[in-house]
Amino acid sequence: MEKEKIRKQLIGIIDKVPVLKEILLSSDPLETKRTKFRYFLSDMLFATFEDDPTIPPLEWILTRSAINVFRNVLATRSERLAGYSILGYINDLLHKEDIGDMEEPSPGFIAEFEHLIKAIIGKTGIYHDKMPDYLKYEGRKAAKLRSADLSEMARTAQKFMDHYSCGLDSEVIRRRADNRLRIMKYFHAADAEWGEWKWQTAHIIRNADTLKALVCLTDENYRAVKLARESRIPFGITPYYLSLMDNEPENQYDYAVRAQVIPPMDYVEKMKAHKECSRFSMDFMLEHDTSPIEGITRRYPQIVIIKPILTCPQICVYCQRNWEIEDVYSPKAVLSKELLEKAVQWIRDTPEINEVLITGGDPLLLSDEKIGSLMSELADIQHVERIRIGTRTPVTLPQRITEPLVERINRFHIPGKREIIIITHFEHPYEITPESVEAVQKFREYGIDVYNQLVYTFFNSKKFEASALRHRLRLSGVTPYYTFNTKGKEETDIYRVPIARLLQEQHEEARLFPGTVRTDEIVFNVPRLGKNYLRASQHHDVISVLPNGRRVYEFHPWEKILSLVDTYVYTDVSIYDYLRRLKDAGEDIADYKSIWYYY
Repeated sequence: MEKEKIRKQLIGIIDKVPVLKEILLSSDPLETKRTKFRYFLSDMLFATFEDDPTIPPLEWILTRSAINVFRNVLATRSERLAGYSILGYINDLLHKEDIGDMEEPSPGFIAEFEHLIKAIIGKTGIYHDKMPDYLKYEGRKAAKLRSADLSEMARTAQKFMDHYSCGLDSEVIRRRADNRLRIMKYFHAADAEWGEWKWQTAHIIRNADTLKALVCLTDENYRAVKLARESRIPFGITPYYLSLMDNEPENQYDYAVRAQVIPPMDYVEKMKAHKECSRFSMDFMLEHDTSPIEGITRRYPQIVIIKPILTCPQICVYCQRNWEIEDVYSPKAVLSKELLEKAVQWIRDTPEINEVLITGGDPLLLSDEKIGSLMSELADIQHVERIRIGTRTPVTLPQRITEPLVERINRFHIPGKREIIIITHFEHPYEITPESVEAVQKFREYGIDVYNQLVYTFFNSKKFEASALRHRLRLSGVTPYYTFNTKGKEETDIYRVPIARLLQEQHEEARLFPGTVRTDEIVFNVPRLGKNYLRASQHHDVISVLPNGRRVYEFHPWEKILSLVDTYVYTDVSIYDYLRRLKDAGEDIADYKSIWYYY
């Protein structure tokens, strides 16, 4: 670690704020510096509330937010929660003679510090130098200029969205027809068999050699799948979903499809290590702490989850319950009849519950008879007014959505008395196909709504990528419902996106579209406690920035006004590292420059 180089970097940043530079470079004790720093920030905050024409109104708002963040990270309470003092760390870097035993500040840390300083002095540089022309006028002229600006915004958004292919595009449909024929030939299957869901589930691709024979793989992909199978890490892809992958080495269009099911080597190695460590719990969401009885999870007053099966026809790498799944064909996956009856009885004995989410695993992997039987028992419970079915089969196995199944489910959909809702997971426009749209429409024809939960990962987080998905979903009869931050599990680090990116996407991209399209809520699922609504800034705080450039957040529980429940401390992924990955993927990171100012 070159002390002088680091010191020069830090001084170059604080040179922009002479008062702050004087405080940090003084020989005062650390606590004296903390006090002076706080007074300086308080004075800055007070000044922002004065009429300062040199700071544009929106820059003023960024300044106010950054000052509050800076004040928060300086708090001793924040240091206790984060287990680290950012002020002490910067002070040591500036003054300590020997910093060889210290963790070197990453480029991400330097960038976070620099952007905080820029923000508190109103110099973020994210806005144009002049106000829009329409603000200079009134009436029809102002309206025409404003309309021209809005059209330019729409054209820009469309230009980005045109980068992302959709499974409904004619050229994509043609390519996938060829893929289907190639896979059918491998399995010696006829067209009628391809259309049968039981044929699909009987031919799930579960090993590296079969996968390699059917689609172009990198050597690392092959080794990762092989090691996953050897280590009993769940892996499986339906023939239908495999046909959505382009049989080309470039992965120009199908990267999001592949990323969901072909595990990275880093993921496999970490999962293998976790499984071999008896002390390590992979129950990231602490479901054991929210399961009053086997097969039931409850985190909210009126809704409960019931899990009749803990496997899927296809395994998503970042699955919340990957630790509970042994194998696609695991004989232990289905909850026993006795335990399922006890779970239903628990719901029957809990009159406060009026909504049940049937999930797993994927409950539509069960037979029509078992699905109908479970729904019948739940519908017979007087206080159950809504039943949701969480399933990815419209995306991964649309053949499963047959007329007999839909008719059986629809028997319990009685408007005014009981509602049935389908919750699915489309993650990219490339997954929307004629087959998946047909599956959705079968439910819609009976008046059953279909909602989508997007898991926001690195592989669908490019500029306007989620907007392209929402746009196509609405046209296909699916309502965007939630956008989930990827779970903060160590093994899925490669999938995680900074919280600032979710906020940026909602404010700068989704906001450009009609309210009927941007209906989803961005959330962080807090272990044990449930959903934290990220859009509401009062529900979370930035409490630190670690030397590796990762922000530390304190999340508030949803019931914080109702009950004295503890908060949750979370270490995010580095914004700097995320932007570097985007750049490596061909993105112009200048398009993301405002990300630093979302907290």
